[in-house]
Amino acid sequence: MKLRPDIPDVLYKRSLFSWVWTSNLKLQGILLAIIVVTVAVRVLPLEMQKKIINQAIGLKRLDLLLMYCGYYLACVVAASGLKLAINALQNYIGQQSLTDLRKKLYAHILTLPMSFFRKASPGMVVSSLISEVANTGEFVGQAVAVPVTNLLTLLAFAGYLFYLNPLMAIISMALYPIAILVIPALQRRANAANKERVDTGRKLSTLIGETISGIHEIHANASFRLENKRFGAWAEKLFRVRVVWNLYKFTIKVSNNFFQNLGPFVLFLVGGYLAINGRFDLGALVAFLSANEKLYDPWKELMDFYQTYQDASVSYGRIMEYFQGDAEFLAEPEEPRPPVALDGAVSAKDLVLEVPGGIQLLKGVSLDIAPGELVALVGFSGSGKSTLALCLCQILKHTAGTAKLSGQDIDAMPKSDIADNIGVVSQHPFIFEGSIKDNLLYSINARREAHGVSGEQGLPSLDEIIAVVQQVGLFADILRFALNSVFKEGKKEHLVKKVVRVREAYHAGHGESLAGTVEFFDPTRYLYYSSVAENLIFGTPRRPEFEPDKLTGNAFFINFLHEAGLKMLLKQTGAELTTRTVDILKDVPSPDATFFEQTPILADEFETYRDLAFRLGRVRLHKLSPDDERLLLTLALRFTPGIHSIVTLSPILEGLLLSGRAMFADRVATDMPGAVTFFRREDYLYPMTVMDNILFGRVRTTSPKVLDQIQKTIVSLLIEEDMLERILEIGLDFQVGSSGDRLSGGQRQKVALARAFLKEPPILILDEATAALDNASQTRIQNLLENKWRGSSTVIAVVHRLDTITNYDKVAVMKAGRIVEAGGYAELMEKKGMLYELVHGSAPARA
Repeated sequence: MKLRPDIPDVLYKRSLFSWVWTSNLKLQGILLAIIVVTVAVRVLPLEMQKKIINQAIGLKRLDLLLMYCGYYLACVVAASGLKLAINALQNYIGQQSLTDLRKKLYAHILTLPMSFFRKASPGMVVSSLISEVANTGEFVGQAVAVPVTNLLTLLAFAGYLFYLNPLMAIISMALYPIAILVIPALQRRANAANKERVDTGRKLSTLIGETISGIHEIHANASFRLENKRFGAWAEKLFRVRVVWNLYKFTIKVSNNFFQNLGPFVLFLVGGYLAINGRFDLGALVAFLSANEKLYDPWKELMDFYQTYQDASVSYGRIMEYFQGDAEFLAEPEEPRPPVALDGAVSAKDLVLEVPGGIQLLKGVSLDIAPGELVALVGFSGSGKSTLALCLCQILKHTAGTAKLSGQDIDAMPKSDIADNIGVVSQHPFIFEGSIKDNLLYSINARREAHGVSGEQGLPSLDEIIAVVQQVGLFADILRFALNSVFKEGKKEHLVKKVVRVREAYHAGHGESLAGTVEFFDPTRYLYYSSVAENLIFGTPRRPEFEPDKLTGNAFFINFLHEAGLKMLLKQTGAELTTRTVDILKDVPSPDATFFEQTPILADEFETYRDLAFRLGRVRLHKLSPDDERLLLTLALRFTPGIHSIVTLSPILEGLLLSGRAMFADRVATDMPGAVTFFRREDYLYPMTVMDNILFGRVRTTSPKVLDQIQKTIVSLLIEEDMLERILEIGLDFQVGSSGDRLSGGQRQKVALARAFLKEPPILILDEATAALDNASQTRIQNLLENKWRGSSTVIAVVHRLDTITNYDKVAVMKAGRIVEAGGYAELMEKKGMLYELVHGSAPARA
């Protein structure tokens, strides 16, 4: 029974050579034809050597010399071209087979049961798929070309040697039996070392994968020395194993070279004797020595191929041994058919799940759920709630009893039917790298792929996606991602013009009411919630040296400050900020970050500026060192009067800074055009976010209530400009990072819920699917389940908050792998049984 047409039933039982026979046979045929021609072309130059010496030079015939040299050159050029063609073909065949193996192995791994992944490490799987299989591809590419080429070449050269002198040919061949005995013996030892190398490398890959996955625990426990010790032990072992393995490989190579170099010595001795006695002409001797020397090239290549075969055999055997196993369920129907539609009925009878060691996680569970019912599974930790849920959606395979969906046995149903009819949300959902939209449509795209659907067929509309993200509370997050996005210059020009229109509408309609909340960019006013540097530049830098934190190293900017009469005033401001901060905080033991909120000095800079304050008491400002001067300017340029209340901005400095703003703009326009994008109401500011472009100013507060009101105002304007959907599309394209690490835990859970809801399955299985959500979000999802999904889909929810299940149709209470009671909430509470104890007990019910 096949899982899919492209996955062999027993991939792990295929031999290494099977990949050779199933590779591109047409290309293998072309390769063999080229090889035959190549061997012939490689022998001809030897005969040309003999003729050049004996006939052209011996007879002093220039015409023969030119003709034979021309033949020789043609053969060399042809042999080189044909060798390149052979290498290109064998490389293509090898890489094609390697890709095919990776695809089939990856497909096989995906179908392996959950028990495999509980013991397998991600690092091991990655190592196997990426690096260890590479040897197999290299071998498959060489499997035909290398042995055939070199065996034919050996035979051709050996035949030519016997043609020249049978005695010397026999002497030349006498060394090979010795090499054939020595080298394979060494190779067997090298194989044993190679197997140990592969196993040790896997252990090291597993350790690295475990370390990366558990990096939070390592940082939390500061276990750097412990982890370094663990890694070091395995790294040292791998070092020793690789040294031994490489020594055997080098010994094999040296032995091969020894026999290769010993051959000419014997031939010079015997051939020279025969030539001196007139039994071997000089041209034949030169041709023989040349042929004998070339005889070792195919021999050497055969030995290298033997080494490649042994390495590939070890790696391939280890890989197939590691991934040995069969899928527990069919992936797809054996024969193509339309998707099965289930009505949502779920039943389990005497369900048992036993794991290795004889431990039963489920002990004869029986449960009947009618279509459209809202059912809660509750109980203490370890009671089997999640295990039962996972058995009902075919993620875990029960070992006894029966489980049915709409009367069909789960064991007999292919995965595709289960996926078509069940939406699953776990407590810790996995988010794939890509956009939010990719993740929302993951289940739908998987179903479309399984059924061969292409184009836009079966995809939800943007309105449907927006409706679902609103239902799960993800709308505000997506909108924020969109408003915090930055457009590249020259891109999305149609949106850029609309954003500028929204800005104008925003300022016209809300400018006055928000004047106390937002400090708008006004070229005639000083911006108290922007730094001194930002006030001077009054724009966004387009060159890195004009970034605020790099200005003190910018010679152009420092010269400008001097010419504008600002440099000394800013140094005085920096000195005042330094002394005031140090005076206030010098006696505070270990001040934390909150103490520095009213000063531009950062917590980790305090010691530096305390030393500077000491020097300021002894040295005049104009005599400070360049480093101290840079420290003062850095502080002054960072000074934001609306935030750093430790010092007030003097009216004189404020006026000079406003004058300097205009002067700086003129200077940049003249000397460094394009270095800064200046704030102009009619222009879109590409280095800034959409939100900043609409506001065209800085918010004076961090109050969530105020920020929420601003966002609501912007949303209403986006709707008026018919831009909301386009902006939300940008938010849906937000890249979530590896495993969704750019999203919070709550956002990941909302994405998973929306992913399941978009699918609109007849059965929903929620395994503590709201555990990472705040109370308001949990209430929203709970209302959604009770009012939208009840009746339209069967909902089975593993629940830990018992105050949310009062309106459920059925509650199943589990203990130690059994359902101890089931029924309506009110009914079970009246019985004062297990549910009553859970609700009124001291310990909360957890999954």
